[in-house]
Amino acid sequence: MSQRLLGRAFERFAVQATEWTGRSSAFVLASVVVVVWMATGPWFHYSDTWQLVINTGTTIVTFLMVFLIQRAQNKDAKAIQLKLNEIVSALRGASNRLIDIEDLSEDELEVLHQHYQRIASQGRSGSPTYEPAASGVVASDDEAAAAGGALRRIGTTVADPRASG
Repeated sequence: MSQRLLGRAFERFAVQATEWTGRSSAFVLASVVVVVWMATGPWFHYSDTWQLVINTGTTIVTFLMVFLIQRAQNKDAKAIQLKLNEIVSALRGASNRLIDIEDLSEDELEVLHQHYQRIASQGRSGSPTYEPAASGVVASDDEAAAAGGALRRIGTTVADPRASG
């Protein structure tokens, strides 16, 4: 079986499993399993084996669900990112510098987050409106250096904010 065919088969299985486990019927089934397990406790004298059955079962299900959930979240995140990229690229006057910033490191993203927090606070304090297409992203050299040049990597203007006064 080729790698591509195997990948498609897993994709179909994962989609179906994700959809099914997200339904109310899956929750009801899981609840019934727990109730049946609890009801059989007296019959098995609450033995170690009786406890091991539910512990093993829930561990296996949890282990597998982690991968299904992560796969679903990765796919959703990528789809949302592509939709946002399309919106940004279609808006007249919007800066396309932030398209694909999901490839930046966490430190680089944090610098950008702090920058946009400053812009938001300036807007709340009555400062002039920020226009990204005209002004670019502004950060101190320390911020840009701390982020490994994130602002330079996305092709934005790096300047000292104290100079714009």
